[in-house]
Amino acid sequence: MTIRTSHSTLPPFPDDIVTAPLVSVSLAKLEADDKAEEDAFFEASKKLGFVYLDMTGSTRGERIVDGAEKLHKIQQEFFKLPNEVKEKYGTSMDRFYAYHYSVHVTRDPNGQPLRNEHYNMRKDDIVGNCERLPCPQMILDNQELLETYVRDCRAVIDLMLEDLNTHLELPPGTLGNLHRITERSGDHARFVQAPVSPWDDKRISLGEHTDFGTLTILFNWLGGLQIRHPETNEWVYVKPVPGCAVVNLGDALVKFTAGILRSNIHRVVPPPGQQAGIPRNSLVYFSRPEDVVIMKRLKGGIIDAQPETAAETEEITSHDWIMRRAHGDLRGIYTAKGFEFKFPEQSRS
Repeated sequence: MTIRTSHSTLPPFPDDIVTAPLVSVSLAKLEADDKAEEDAFFEASKKLGFVYLDMTGSTRGERIVDGAEKLHKIQQEFFKLPNEVKEKYGTSMDRFYAYHYSVHVTRDPNGQPLRNEHYNMRKDDIVGNCERLPCPQMILDNQELLETYVRDCRAVIDLMLEDLNTHLELPPGTLGNLHRITERSGDHARFVQAPVSPWDDKRISLGEHTDFGTLTILFNWLGGLQIRHPETNEWVYVKPVPGCAVVNLGDALVKFTAGILRSNIHRVVPPPGQQAGIPRNSLVYFSRPEDVVIMKRLKGGIIDAQPETAAETEEITSHDWIMRRAHGDLRGIYTAKGFEFKFPEQSRS
């Protein structure tokens, strides 16, 4: 199968700006148990917490890219729906797995405020683990596509978790057994759209965050994602690469491994160069530990050699951790120092 993407239909990403030093890891090689590739993934997971996952040469990977392109078209149609239609699937339906938006000072030609929008679709609805929340007909019409995409993303995540598990010298399946697709969790797919808007330092700084789940699989068609370089503290762009997903680690893996693995701070800014004049879409799959998992340091392997830290005052379930992080009750970001409290208005993922 030849990977075909729509990147070539868009203005090019500028070639004269500094980009993030992401390592490219081949999914096909990970599937083939290539030790050098597995080692590269583990090193990147410790140092930067972000990698390109090259899907070429992998049947599953190429199917994921094809699915992402199809879902990209569907999300663009979703965001074209009238606001009052989208709002039927908003937070009055569910606080988190719903349509969300924030308004811009920028207005459209009719004088209406533009919106930053996203729509969270929980994995458990898509794979049939629970009674489904109401959703737009276009989502129901594309159930097979969406379920295939989610199951493929989860299979890749399971593979990466087992690679990390091996390098952490944990008993086989330790991480995987905290993330079973058949069990209820905070996993979800997300459609995202940001309008054309000017650079706004305050809004951008409020959006600096770390993901609070386990592993994130992201597809971007335009630039705009930036990570904070862990050595220089410089904000650098992550260039979209056709045929590759951006994969990053979340705070759950930092917590489970006592800081061995890295969840890097990132943010979204207006696309650079000629891309700045186009609304920006992303397709994201967030994986989270199962709802009942207690969020604490794991025992065993090389984790046991990590320095002990002050005991936490409470241990909470993954479900409570996600809801509290999502709604601002646990305000902070993860850095090399661990969890750092941050201003209340922090943006969340």
